[in-house]
Amino acid sequence: MNTSSSIFRQARAPLLRRPTALSIGNFDGVHLGHLAMLSQVADAARGGALVPTVLTFAPHPRQFFAEQNRRPELSPPQISGLRDKLSALEQAGIEQVVLTRFNRAFAEMSAQDFIEKLLIQGLQAQWLIVGEDFRFGRQRSGDVALLKKIGAQHGLHVDTLSEVKDLNGHRVSSSEVRAALATGDLTQAQSLLGRPYTMTGHVVHGKKLGRTLNMPTLNMRVTPRCAARSGIYVVRVHGLAQTALSGVASLGVRPTVEDDGRILLETHLFDVNIDAYGKLIRVELLKHLRDEEKFPDLPTLTAAMHADAQHARAYFAPHGL
Repeated sequence: MNTSSSIFRQARAPLLRRPTALSIGNFDGVHLGHLAMLSQVADAARGGALVPTVLTFAPHPRQFFAEQNRRPELSPPQISGLRDKLSALEQAGIEQVVLTRFNRAFAEMSAQDFIEKLLIQGLQAQWLIVGEDFRFGRQRSGDVALLKKIGAQHGLHVDTLSEVKDLNGHRVSSSEVRAALATGDLTQAQSLLGRPYTMTGHVVHGKKLGRTLNMPTLNMRVTPRCAARSGIYVVRVHGLAQTALSGVASLGVRPTVEDDGRILLETHLFDVNIDAYGKLIRVELLKHLRDEEKFPDLPTLTAAMHADAQHARAYFAPHGL
């Protein structure tokens, strides 16, 4: 994963280094609300000689229940892949991530077992922060009041964080980030995340169609439930040179040339020719130019691709490539 944080798949005390300062959540996107909470985790850890730790889940609980109830449309789009989430958690000062499989057994765990067996025994939690509306355990029966009551019996201090708001007074949440990405509003997404929206992955081999059209691309697979709107983007690519490289990218299923429904991010870099296969890159999405389209033939597609490149170059003109 290229992260120095310790990653655990089970919450078992023998695996963990020492008692923890903890937060719990899915942390999709790791936005400003998450960062406010994680900052307190890091501070509490320093003050109490604890390990700053996050307990998170895969899949997202809403995705699990959507699949169980055969309502896939209720599964939330994913803001970040696991690599990006772990990187953001590490940058926020988290040294230990416990990635728990959210399955039927986990969903049926009683609220008391969640506290005593998972948090106290498994994670050795001595300090915990959650949102004021945090619910847990079978049928969401546990709440903050129960956490504080049982936690006090075991030396677990529980804090809560009220909602964090943006400059316009709107609640910062993963749902708001998803809404911004769904409309291609990268400025709003950045204001909620506190950083540009990026996707990270390894460059994979494609069908080499871009080369024949004189627009070679770096191809990267993204999550099948990607929250970002499909279409053409102005981008910057990190990881291939000393400075970021400018380009234009297509995010989507390539409807003109394929019909397998697999989502790819295909990035064409300006004025460079780099053999990047297998390399890990981070693509920063700057501006949504247009939606994905299915063109009647390759010449029409080619003309659109070159027009997109010109629009992207025009975006960079005031800022410099």
